[in-house]
Amino acid sequence: MSPHQSGRLRRRTTAVVLISAASLLAACSSQSQAAGDGAEKPAGAPVVGGELTYLEPNPHTNLYPPQAGYYPNGGLVNNITDRLTYQNPETLEIEPWIATDWEVNADATEYTFNLRDGVTFSDGTALDAQVVAKNFDTYGLGNADLGLTVSEAINNYASSDVVDEDTVTFHFAAPAPGFLQATSTINSGLLSAETLDKSLEELGAGSATDIVGSGPFVVAQEEIGTQIRLEAREDYDWAPPSLEHQGRAYLDAVNIVITPEDSVRIGSLTSGQADVARYVQAYDEAQVEAAGLNLYAPQTRGVNNGLALRASNPLLSDLRVRQALLHGVNAQEVVDTVYTTNYPAATSQLSKAARGYKDESAGLAYDPALSARLLDESGWIPAADGIREKDGARLSLDVYASPAQPLSKPNLELVSQQLKEIGVELNVKTGDIATVTAETRDPLKAPLYHSMVGRADHDVIKSQFHSENRDVLISEDATLDALLEAVAAEPDPAKRDEASGAVQDYLTEQALYIPIFEEPQVYGAAADVEGVGFESVGRPTYYGVWLNR
Repeated sequence: MSPHQSGRLRRRTTAVVLISAASLLAACSSQSQAAGDGAEKPAGAPVVGGELTYLEPNPHTNLYPPQAGYYPNGGLVNNITDRLTYQNPETLEIEPWIATDWEVNADATEYTFNLRDGVTFSDGTALDAQVVAKNFDTYGLGNADLGLTVSEAINNYASSDVVDEDTVTFHFAAPAPGFLQATSTINSGLLSAETLDKSLEELGAGSATDIVGSGPFVVAQEEIGTQIRLEAREDYDWAPPSLEHQGRAYLDAVNIVITPEDSVRIGSLTSGQADVARYVQAYDEAQVEAAGLNLYAPQTRGVNNGLALRASNPLLSDLRVRQALLHGVNAQEVVDTVYTTNYPAATSQLSKAARGYKDESAGLAYDPALSARLLDESGWIPAADGIREKDGARLSLDVYASPAQPLSKPNLELVSQQLKEIGVELNVKTGDIATVTAETRDPLKAPLYHSMVGRADHDVIKSQFHSENRDVLISEDATLDALLEAVAAEPDPAKRDEASGAVQDYLTEQALYIPIFEEPQVYGAAADVEGVGFESVGRPTYYGVWLNR
């Protein structure tokens, strides 16, 4: 152990205090202690014990798994719940976890899972076929009385049959080839029967300690909007069999401290007061690495960070106007100016690492001369200030900076400068999360919408664009919905790729989405934090983490 590491070790305490968003964080993880006589462990030998201080920029909002797509939600659900299956984050193959094996019929309308013996929830109740059926009946059908929504990861769900104590069969009204992968996602985290009887409100902030899963950690303490403390389950012994590590988690606890200010988060990390921080902004990456810390940037493998164009807004109803906007945005300049090489410029609506990706770069090429010609043809003429007008209307569009997207405001401000060159005014607006959420559901108030979604399955494109899912286009486009439904219902993998390609072609041809970059989740971690891991779309996994101190 170096003198610097030794000094850091002596300074660490279990106290986690956030004085204010503008002040320095005084959050320190506890002293790590190895099992046995306390002798220093050789490199590569995991240490059991110790506490991790993890800095998260935003508080969680809800722990109902189908609403865990928001990264603060998903980061918790990923560590307090298990799933039927495990998606290997390197190969993306689906492997056993709570299910030991499974059978799928030829048209993917029936799935049967055999379950492990001896798995329990943290309240001591058994994780058996009955409770698994209740989980997926809830996620697949929703529960209107409790306000529990249908999971966007599950399509065409019909019913479940409990065959015996450790066997359950699921039935679908139409082919559901994405269901197997869905059983591996945080949206399908397994909860106890009692937890599933709670309303959506009862699963929200302030109730985290009441959420019962079967995962390697439990929520031991919650201070709303400030801190969450996870503690290891001593009796946990059902990790995915493919993992080298089995048994309880190495860490005793994870202290998640909500730290909205970038400067406080990075300053605490680089000074040794914290162990891991999520949401390292692009402009802070060099500082983190210069401090001798490790930088991680797992890809989210889904729909790229970009701008949805709402064709129902009168200013965007003309295809030529949407095409002009599409070809007026220089995604590479945005990446080069605002981001780093961890944010590759998009070549399609989907990430290159996404299932079903098709190269659309030719149809998305930056071409401001073409944009100007299209706007001329559609009757939009530059006024004295350069912004185009038609029939007394000004080609002025609003977009809200997204609190959930990295550097959304400077991203959009640069896009606004680019579009001004072709005579389009893009007004970048800001607001709190509640305001932005409400305003962006109105195409008249938000004709453009900044978003992304991660999932390592073909169905991610349906999640983003279908009128009954996230519906970022606020769409009434029956053709698009039909193309998306074909992706979700095609059991043949090669034909699924083709179906996904058809959606990408349509989005490009109709100029409905301007992809900008492939979004990672960027984390910084102290050099002595070992075993850092993520699930398949970049949410943190604490199970294998240990402290080499």
